[in-house]
Amino acid sequence: MGRASRGEANPRGNSALFAERSTGHTSIRARDTLTSSTVSHSRGQHLSPKAYAALAIGAIGVVFGDIGTSPLYALKESFAHLKAQGQIVDELYVRGILSIVFWLLIFVVNVKYIFMITRASNRGEGGIFALLSLIPRGLSARAVRGRFIMTMLAIAGAGLLFGDGIITPSISVLSAMEGLEVANPVLKPFILPTTLVILIGLFYFQQFGTAKIGVVFGPVMVVWFSVLGILGLLGTLERPEVIWSVNPMYAWALISAHPVETFLLLGSIVLCVTGAEALYADMGHFGIRPIRIGWYLLVGPALTLQYFGQGAVLLQHLESNQGAMASDFYPFYALVPQPLIIPMVILAAMATVIASQAMISGVFSIARQAIRLNMLPRLEIVHTSGEQEGQIYIPSLNGLMLVGCLFTVLLFPSSTKLASAYGIAVTLDMLITTILFAVVARRFWRWKRRWLGPIIVVFLVVDVLLVGANIIKFPTGGWFAIAIALLAFLVMSTWVQGSYIIGRKLAEGTQSIHDFLGALWTDAIPRVPGTAVYLTTNYNTPLALKHFVEHAHVLHEQVVLMTIVSSNLPVVPAARQIRVEWLPDGVWKITALCGFMESPNIPRFLERAKAQGFQFDPNQTTYFARRTSVVPTGTAKMAGWRKRLFSALSRNSVDATRSFNLPPDRVVDFGAQVEL
Repeated sequence: MGRASRGEANPRGNSALFAERSTGHTSIRARDTLTSSTVSHSRGQHLSPKAYAALAIGAIGVVFGDIGTSPLYALKESFAHLKAQGQIVDELYVRGILSIVFWLLIFVVNVKYIFMITRASNRGEGGIFALLSLIPRGLSARAVRGRFIMTMLAIAGAGLLFGDGIITPSISVLSAMEGLEVANPVLKPFILPTTLVILIGLFYFQQFGTAKIGVVFGPVMVVWFSVLGILGLLGTLERPEVIWSVNPMYAWALISAHPVETFLLLGSIVLCVTGAEALYADMGHFGIRPIRIGWYLLVGPALTLQYFGQGAVLLQHLESNQGAMASDFYPFYALVPQPLIIPMVILAAMATVIASQAMISGVFSIARQAIRLNMLPRLEIVHTSGEQEGQIYIPSLNGLMLVGCLFTVLLFPSSTKLASAYGIAVTLDMLITTILFAVVARRFWRWKRRWLGPIIVVFLVVDVLLVGANIIKFPTGGWFAIAIALLAFLVMSTWVQGSYIIGRKLAEGTQSIHDFLGALWTDAIPRVPGTAVYLTTNYNTPLALKHFVEHAHVLHEQVVLMTIVSSNLPVVPAARQIRVEWLPDGVWKITALCGFMESPNIPRFLERAKAQGFQFDPNQTTYFARRTSVVPTGTAKMAGWRKRLFSALSRNSVDATRSFNLPPDRVVDFGAQVEL
């Protein structure tokens, strides 16, 4: 497949951009946010049943991949935890755990995410940054500290998702390959090498995109969930009484009899809902209605039957072994007839690859949003599809994730060991999402406290319980997920802080464009044919323009001061995207709104400006870029290691030519140093 490489950038300026900041704000946002409470999502409305079905199948392939592979390890790790603690696994535990799993699926997936959290959409887009983009309008102008706290929470949530993006492919593929041991114990030595090979292949093929092979994701996952449901149903029919575990009294009986053990068990049971956050993050791809159709008609029933089927075979296993559970017992593969285990391993491998692909694509999407919101430096972003904007590939991030996954598998060479590192990132992200949602609901939607309070309290109680149960796993592997999240948080927060300081320094050395033009009239600077484009954030004179005149002693006949404003909308309608102002002496001020899910393209913005009277010849247009080198020896109030980190990030950021889709042969670079 052919591909066109083009970078994306932070249009609001940083140390490596040719944008000059005019204020000390870390962001410039258009106050045009809309939510699903006021704007209906365009996807999934007025569609035919066939179109609904197609979207639902697509959602099953992308949205539910993570939660759909949880049956491979969720119950296995729950009962393995009991055995490791020396607890006797009896019918009370089995019935109680099944009841908790069922009601956790109902509460977390149905009530919290599908019914509540997905209401906080930004023009249909979901995810933690989309949620953050709703908050500034809801907070008062004086609530600077509140906005800062919410931004830091969102950055922390993004860091946790990056950690989840490394651990999810590792545990999913590894748990699927462990089926080889079930098929034949002789194959056990091949589990780890096969897992590493699959992960290497998975990340290698990211560069080619998923536009073509993505069409099979939905059908394969439909087969996967259908098989899960059928196997679960057959297992349940062997012990039909397990279906009564839907009664919450079984959960309460377990909690009453073993409160401490049940709390500790939550650290493993929560694995059944890992991936629920994808319902919100991937909502923009399909719309909430197809996601609901996929969940209620196939995914939800299939997962429920699968977990109850595993509970049934576990009861049979305990009876045949006088209450003892074998160390190599896999409830998932115990449901599969022996001749079909190898085909099931292959199907499970395909499902885990698809689930991993969805998570990797989600991390790419989060990184792009972070770049557009000035929380990460500019990275090279490759668009692998000419038709779908969301089909992107970030080479540097892909390489880091590959190394992270390989290191994770080598560090935790079994799903049981890796499960100790899994769960903390997901539950903390769920907690942060609840907090941000509460702020949006109260400050933006103006929900009454008497209605919002009980809802948020219930959400927080469940989230805190799940986080608490997973924090206990910190010494045995949970530290790994926190370390990844902390590293991502330090990178993003350092970039935000450094960009703020550099922006202030650059703003101090600028002057009004009107004063600059007045000086030109006095000095009678000659004009030369053509159009010169400079990026700025306001009506101040770009430093690149000032330096060009000082060194060349000429000015182009037509000068464009280009401002790209990052909108709170994911995609800005073309009719509202461009604003053109004419200034004296051949100077134009063009402002372009760019959504946080869009790619800034300056030549395209200039073409759209023609509709408002601006005219230019692309072959006679020069783009002036300013590359600023950051020297970490200044007096800025910033830790020395953060200064050095920011300087390194700045040096390795993508140049403006690729960031703003500028024609390479029409770009002139200026270099300068700024002390931090």
